Amino acid sequence: MWTETLEVQGPYNFDLVLDRLLLDPLHVVDIEKHTIKVPLYIEGEPVVIEIQSTGDTENPVFIIQGELEETKELAVQRLKKVFHWHQPLKEIDTHFKSTDLMEIFEKHRGTAIVLDFDYYSCLVKSIVHQQLNLAFAYKLTERYVKTFGFEKDGVWFYPTPERAAALTVEELREIQFSARKAEYIIGLSREIAVGNLDLDELSKKTDQEIIETLVKIRGIGKWTAESFLLFGVGRPNLFPKADIGLQKALKKLYGLPEKPTMEEMETYIKDWAPFLSYASLYLWRSIEKRSEENGKSARYET
Repeated sequence: MWTETLEVQGPYNFDLVLDRLLLDPLHVVDIEKHTIKVPLYIEGEPVVIEIQSTGDTENPVFIIQGELEETKELAVQRLKKVFHWHQPLKEIDTHFKSTDLMEIFEKHRGTAIVLDFDYYSCLVKSIVHQQLNLAFAYKLTERYVKTFGFEKDGVWFYPTPERAAALTVEELREIQFSARKAEYIIGLSREIAVGNLDLDELSKKTDQEIIETLVKIRGIGKWTAESFLLFGVGRPNLFPKADIGLQKALKKLYGLPEKPTMEEMETYIKDWAPFLSYASLYLWRSIEKRSEENGKSARYET
């Protein structure tokens, strides 16, 4: 067992981070203890890391624990990227204080963009969530992972690309996948399993190169590619204008009679660069509970 204590520059509100992660039933979160257990692949091997917050928003401190000493350095390095500990949020927080998003940023101050725990599961989850209401999307994802994935130390891991590539459409239909969505998941997994798609290498390319590569794969449109950029790779300046949740959030923010047009959105977002990804997160956050109560998904594939 290894333990690492990490101090992060504030503001960083881990409770708000955990609150958002609770939307996904696969996440092992304990709000009272301020902990989360994270499934990671380190050099191809599954490991479970526990994170506990012991500080506060202005002075964040995290205790990180894992089993194998030899995985420590790589695990901590990955966690810094996943939980946005590698770059202080202060600059982002300051940037939005002079914009129309000031009140939203104040309400959700210190909420970081938390990445999906690996690139492959990010793409799989995005495909599963396409055109589904939020509650069913999470339920279907949970059913998929618990049927075909595996559990370690109380934490569930997504099926590997090799495992998913060997599935049949009929097997996925049995857990309420549509035939088309089943084909998408199997097809993506096969591309990775046979070596046609290397997500680690892809993550090093430009935003446009990543989008152009991914949209060539059946079942992946621009929305899913942008979701991968934002929640998989962690690119800082993404605003998926076709996303229904963002359109609704802007409609609410500006008191519009209808959802904004693409041209209107271009006008609204011009002052938010180069942190459009955080504008996206906080706008989603501003309607998230309402979206959850109404059974509406904040994500939609175009």
